[in-house]
Amino acid sequence: MAVKIRLARLGCRNHPFYRLVVADSRAMRDGKHLEVLGFYDPLKEHDNPKKMALKYDRAKYWLSVGAQPTEPAQRILLKAGLVQPPTPVIMNKKGGPQPPTA
Repeated sequence: MAVKIRLARLGCRNHPFYRLVVADSRAMRDGKHLEVLGFYDPLKEHDNPKKMALKYDRAKYWLSVGAQPTEPAQRILLKAGLVQPPTPVIMNKKGGPQPPTA
């Protein structure tokens, strides 16, 4: 069973509200989940403390056992300092990835 950390959408039309959940990758977006890790409210101001909340210890546990965050969830975990930023891929002139230089 592949486990993902992803956002589940709540709220009404034009007023989104998201929960950060741990779910089976085959489950629907707003369907069954294993655990709720926190929430994210994109409509709040950046300095508002109720914009985002996260259970750090549980998120750290799920990452340690192999749960893969989706890109939006990874950005939230990056702001919380739980994951490292992805390494940028430098492309060569032909469109492929450039080999690393030592």
